[in-house]
Formats: sequence, structure tokens, C-alpha cells
Amino acid sequence: MRIHLASYQSIMLNRGGPTYKLLHTKRALEELGVDVKLFDMWDFNLKLTKDDLVHIFLANISTYSLATNLKLYNAKYVVNPIIFSNHPAWKIRLYQKLEKPINKLFIRSISDYKITNLICNNAEKILPNTIDEGNLLVNGMDVNRDKMQVIHNGVEKHFADADSSLFQQKYGLKDFILYVGHLGPERKNGKNIIKALQQIEHPAVIIADILHNEEGEWCRKEIERSKNITLIEWLNHDDPLFASAYAACHTFILPTKFETPGRAALEAGLTGANIVITPKGGTKEYFGDYAEYPDPNSVSSIKQSIEFALNKKRTLDLSNHIIKNFIWTIIAEETLKMYKNVLK
Repeated sequence: MRIHLASYQSIMLNRGGPTYKLLHTKRALEELGVDVKLFDMWDFNLKLTKDDLVHIFLANISTYSLATNLKLYNAKYVVNPIIFSNHPAWKIRLYQKLEKPINKLFIRSISDYKITNLICNNAEKILPNTIDEGNLLVNGMDVNRDKMQVIHNGVEKHFADADSSLFQQKYGLKDFILYVGHLGPERKNGKNIIKALQQIEHPAVIIADILHNEEGEWCRKEIERSKNITLIEWLNHDDPLFASAYAACHTFILPTKFETPGRAALEAGLTGANIVITPKGGTKEYFGDYAEYPDPNSVSSIKQSIEFALNKKRTLDLSNHIIKNFIWTIIAEETLKMYKNVLK
């Protein structure tokens, strides 16, 4: 059995959730003795046999060509769609119904929803990160439920041993509010996050890769004029200072438009940080009663949730829950079992 992990071309530039999910899946599977390769599109002699399986991360136009050609060559693949929408399933179905006449007039026209449908339904297995994601795929995009198997996202256990003193010594900060992620994409809700932080008289740290777009520039300017916000324009994920920031903070926030499910919040949760996270995208499957869930569209709701979290003591309750359910070794074992069933 050989597993080929694949995704979209710019995955290493974006350094987002799919990037770390793919890389840590690879590492955890290799620790179990699995033969894992990064799919090499430049290998002219590539041949996929009955013992090969391609695992695609993301089901949209960026991976459509790969999935289509794998199907044409009778190669097996499974897919992590990594997709969510705040549009209800009925609205997505209605959109696809309305687009059918256009598809007939313009043969090469195809919506993102249809592309996701085709990639998923041609796969051997569809692997949503959450039950909510799976339900949206089935009810909104007519994806085959019989092929569905939820495999949750994982997190590295070493965050539970993070040392807060590294960050404290370098920046002189402790028990602050922390946000880690991109700023600039609309989904990340940067404007509402920054507006809420500006209304709270408490130190905040933002570790972010800020995009060079209109929203990204707005976020940068607002952070610069905010007395209580310290900006760190990214740290290497393996840098001990990164984990130390989680351990040094009091409350970690991720009140974005939606998450599936918010890897950074899992990492912070392992260190014992209190969590404020969006309720959208299946996050409650991971964080349960151990987090605050504000309305991401409401600055006042985000502010209130952060203040509530700040008034609670840090505990290891969420950390213990994550260790029991979402450490990469657990996820890798479940993934390997799924691979073996597909290749039988």
C-alpha cells in the first residue's frame, strides 16, 4: 500500500489549515509505518497501481483537474473536501437548480458547488472534518452519504508541554488575548475581531499573515493605531516561541465566519488557554462546553464572549479532552484503517 497526498498548487504559499493537515497527516502515518508520498505532478513515469491510493485535500476548482484525471485513469482516491458555507443547504440546492439552464446554453460553465459534487462523488471515500460539513455536502450539494466518513482534524500533542516563559521574556506579556491566523480573507472576520479588541481594555496579541488586499491593509492600519494590540507578523509553526505564545495567553480567540474546525484553537486549547470561537462550521463537535461561541457578525457579541472568557480561570479540562480525542496519532490510526478498507 502506497499513499499519495495531494492538494492545490499554492498550498505551501498559503500555509493555511489544509497545509498543516496534509503535512501532519503524512508525519503521523509515517510513524505508523505507512509508505506515504507527496503526489509529484512532475513525475513523467508515475504509474498508479491497485495498491496505490491518492488522498486529496480540498474539493474545489483547484483540485478538479487532478480528481478528473485520476478517475479517467481508473486510479482510486479519497478526498477531504475541507469546505463549508454559511448559506443554508436549501439555498445552495436552489442555486444549482437555477444554474442548470445556463449550463445547457454554455456547456463549459460549471459552478463551484457542482465541481465539489463531482470530485466527491467520484471518490472512494469522502472525509469531512465535521458532521456539519458532511451534512452540508449531502443536503446542499447532493454528495453521496454512503461514501461519507467523518475523520476529525488532529493536533500535535507537544503543545500541551509549551513553556510560557519564552514568550514572556521576549515580549513582556502574559495573560493576554491571542489571535493566530490570516488577516485579509473575508472569512477570517478580521474587521470585527479588531473592532472588538479595540473596545476591551486588555492586552492583545495578533500573530498573523496579513494579505496585501483592501481588508488586509485596513487591519494593519487599525492594529497600528491600537494601543492594546501587539502585532507579530507570523512565526514559524515549529518555532518554540509559537507554542509559548499559546501557553502565555489567557484567552485564545477565533471568532471567524466559520471554521472546520480551527486548528489554532485546538493548539491553544492544549496549553490550557480559554477559547472563544465561532459556532459555525462544526466547532462544537471539537470544543463542546469548553469554549465560548459568539455571533461572528456581531462586534458586541465577540466582545462579550472575550470578556466572559477573561473572567474565567484557565484549566486543563479542554486540554485533556483534546488529548483523548484529537491527537494526530489517534487520527492517523483511524485514517489508516479507512485506507485499508478502501484498498481491499
